[in-house]
Amino acid sequence: MVRRFGFVLAAALLAAAPVAAQDEKPVQLNIGGGYTGVYGSGSDRLGSNAGNFTLGVIFNTSPTVSLQGEYGWNGIGKKNIKVPVSVNPIDVPVDSDFFADGNMQYGDLNVLLHPPRSNGSVHPYGLVGLGIYYRPVSITTPSIGFATICDPYWYVCYPAAVPVDQVVGSRSSTDFGMNFGGGVTFKTGEHTSLYVEARYHYIWGPTVTTEAIPGRDASSLKANGQFLPITVGFRF
Repeated sequence: MVRRFGFVLAAALLAAAPVAAQDEKPVQLNIGGGYTGVYGSGSDRLGSNAGNFTLGVIFNTSPTVSLQGEYGWNGIGKKNIKVPVSVNPIDVPVDSDFFADGNMQYGDLNVLLHPPRSNGSVHPYGLVGLGIYYRPVSITTPSIGFATICDPYWYVCYPAAVPVDQVVGSRSSTDFGMNFGGGVTFKTGEHTSLYVEARYHYIWGPTVTTEAIPGRDASSLKANGQFLPITVGFRF
């Protein structure tokens, strides 16, 4: 699925290049970095702060429309969560430290919309697009024993007590998502500019269906992701 999306993305970008506007550089690169906020239930399970790095290609198809293909990496801060652990499945559990560490990566295709440009050096724009998102997570703990846990953001669901070494480890999920936002470019040269951008990403994550476990009714839990990167970078 990821390979097919890559072929479609490449074809769309190559088709757009020949019709670029004459007053803009037909093809531009963008590179940037900044801060990413993590929102929704994911911030409770994986941390709420992240740094980001982006690298993309922009094809200016007209004075008001551009196409962008972009890769982004967002490192998510480590989260310390208490999980009840018992020496054996029938003993009384004791809250123990578990640590969740992960990141969010994506490849997306966006449409950038520019209002009619003036002769000034400051130009706003909006954008919207779709992408494929990859979210790995690593779970560690110094504890030894048995735990009962069902957490869609850790990609685990054990409604009965299992050894802790079944909970810890590295897992990942690859899902479709969307993003929209906007920014402002500040022209710094004939074909170069500085940009500041804020963008909201929503990811449709996997669903974990669980039987009732202690302290929680049976339910379907979704690992949907919500991220808001604020990025500063250059286009050239």
